Amino acid sequence: MTMKKKRWAPRLAALCLLAGLAFPATASAAKRIEVTFPSSFRQAAVTGRLIVVVSRKDSPEPRLTISPYGPPIFGVDVEKLRPGAVAAVDETTPGYPLASLNDLPAGDYFIQAVLNVYTGCRRSDGRTVWVHLDRSTGTPFNASPGNLYSDIKKIRLDPAADLAVLLTLNHILFETKLPADTEWLRHVWIQSPLLTKFWGQPIYFGATVLLPKGYKDHPKTLYPAVYVFEHGVPFGFNPDPKSQEGAEAGARSAGLETGYEFFQSWTSDGFPRFVAVTFHQPTPFFPSSYSVNSANCGPYGDAVLKELIPYLEKKFRIIPKPYARLVEGASTGGWEALSLQLRNPEIFGGAWVFNPDPIDFRRYQLVNIYEDENAFTFPAYEWRTAERPFRRTPEGQVLDTVRSMSLFEDVLGSRGRSGYQLMGWEAVYGPVGPDGYPQPLWDKRTGKIDRAVADYMREKGYDLREYASRNWATLGPKLEGKLNFFSGEMDNFYLNLAVYLFEDFLRSTATPDFPIRFEYGRPKKGHNWHAFTWAQMLREMADHVTKQAPPGENTTAWKY
Repeated sequence: MTMKKKRWAPRLAALCLLAGLAFPATASAAKRIEVTFPSSFRQAAVTGRLIVVVSRKDSPEPRLTISPYGPPIFGVDVEKLRPGAVAAVDETTPGYPLASLNDLPAGDYFIQAVLNVYTGCRRSDGRTVWVHLDRSTGTPFNASPGNLYSDIKKIRLDPAADLAVLLTLNHILFETKLPADTEWLRHVWIQSPLLTKFWGQPIYFGATVLLPKGYKDHPKTLYPAVYVFEHGVPFGFNPDPKSQEGAEAGARSAGLETGYEFFQSWTSDGFPRFVAVTFHQPTPFFPSSYSVNSANCGPYGDAVLKELIPYLEKKFRIIPKPYARLVEGASTGGWEALSLQLRNPEIFGGAWVFNPDPIDFRRYQLVNIYEDENAFTFPAYEWRTAERPFRRTPEGQVLDTVRSMSLFEDVLGSRGRSGYQLMGWEAVYGPVGPDGYPQPLWDKRTGKIDRAVADYMREKGYDLREYASRNWATLGPKLEGKLNFFSGEMDNFYLNLAVYLFEDFLRSTATPDFPIRFEYGRPKKGHNWHAFTWAQMLREMADHVTKQAPPGENTTAWKY
């Protein structure tokens, strides 16, 4: 999920400086912020989503504070905006958490504009859509290469007085290079023929590869691989002892070690020698493709299995056999790991699934998308409804509701282009709408659920419990001993509820000798909870690979 812990690799730089201009208020300008860009900066017209941030602070930059918990934002689409022309944010422009500029109290503010730049794509399905083509490893739009932003402008706001401000976009976020390769880490970024054909534009994806100790000294040795579905460096690997400072508390609360502690284990004598890989597969709709084929996003599942993994296996001497391919992930990555294992039991040899995004859509967090009429509320009593929560603390304090998150995403982007969680799921799981963009599962202003979209998600197998149930007769025997589930019982996003349903399914369907492993963190263990450290998990995985290896396989070469 996008609001969860991520590690974003790119460090971006600004192109040039800008001075915002204020101009006298007029009778026709009640509350109006106009945004433009000069022809000296960009000659071509631009289409995209314009976001204006209104903050009480100028540091960090307002554009970098955009989140469900940040300052007010206001968003509007711009289409073919020419140099010198203006796009306006006024009192009618939707905002979050304030509905309108008119709702801002009197005071001094710092405002900044950022433009999420779209590219027109003629897809292979015949649709033309305008989307942001992420040229990085999944950076949020407010730091994504190619996007534009303004300087910060200080204003004084009096609700009783007119306001008119002009901001000029003349900063651009640069393309960034991949980090330099090191003794331990390699970085891969390749063009995908399958995805390029689908989008009608060059599409790239890649990986960060962590090499085992002694890799150079054993040039003929092949290694098992663990594909780690998270952003950044596998397991937070970091050889810098200073990186541990300030990181210990967070690691301990999650049941993990710091990146430096993992480095010490990874490079120690007798530690299992794996190649560990994290994928970078941002789509034009979301920072992750979820490693599946999608009507909206394209054939990312095929691209991962037929292009990226074969490339990595050949380049980094990975054992190209199912018993030596393991998948692991948490949150979004947990869903990916389970999905890949369920859909490809002949390709992968085991899945470690932590705190996965909803794996049973009867608990799409707290929404049953097949039966509920409204995502925002539920009939708590005869005469009233109650708001449905979205996020909580491990002690149960509600931080967000489904309504508030839906409204936030509605301001970030129209037509499925928020780049955030709810629209991300819709882009990956849902059908293409009449306009060529993802069809919403529910109306982001009213919460009304579109049952046809829910049925599509189930039919296409994105509800993983439904997919497993439907195919269990042939699938079950291929999964024996390969599924490992872990979840905190106070998951911040209520994701433990779908895990319970998956466990119920397995216990009612599997044969008595089918190993069923579900471990739950209690008490008050939230979304980042892990049952053991990364080093402990890899030792467990090494034993699993050894036991699964077919007779005659050399399982000692990589254990030097």
